[in-house]
Amino acid sequence: MINNRKNADSLALFSQYIAEQKAVLKKQYQQALAQDLSRQQWDGCFQRNVLAVLEQAYDDALVQLQKLPFDSRETPVDRGLSDLTRQALAAFDGFTDDFLQFVIDQHRTSCALSNFPGEHKPDKTYVNEVKRDIAGLWRHFALSVNAYFLDGR
Repeated sequence: MINNRKNADSLALFSQYIAEQKAVLKKQYQQALAQDLSRQQWDGCFQRNVLAVLEQAYDDALVQLQKLPFDSRETPVDRGLSDLTRQALAAFDGFTDDFLQFVIDQHRTSCALSNFPGEHKPDKTYVNEVKRDIAGLWRHFALSVNAYFLDGR
């Protein structure tokens, strides 16, 4: 019972952390884009910066998760997936889609990118390529989260 309460409290704190990171990621992306623009590095800036910001966000989220007092010793595991993993990853529902929509809007309204149509208005093919790269980052993150919880058993 105590472990369930501790885990519920830790999950709530983690969810709160993730919710707070949404604004942080937007600011980080704006800074990365501004840096690229000041260096005249237009080509691939959408993909490069989205992946850099999300990779750092996932790394930071894993560190944050590991700081919380989870107790996974009695947590059910189904087909190799800890129930805590499923619950922790749920904190990210809509996270990437919201972030990508923000980034696309930033690019579409950027006067500095207007001379670079592929970056100014990323097409479906480019966006899908970035989404595939994000899926790889997400997979690595999710496996790391699951390994953390399984190691605590």
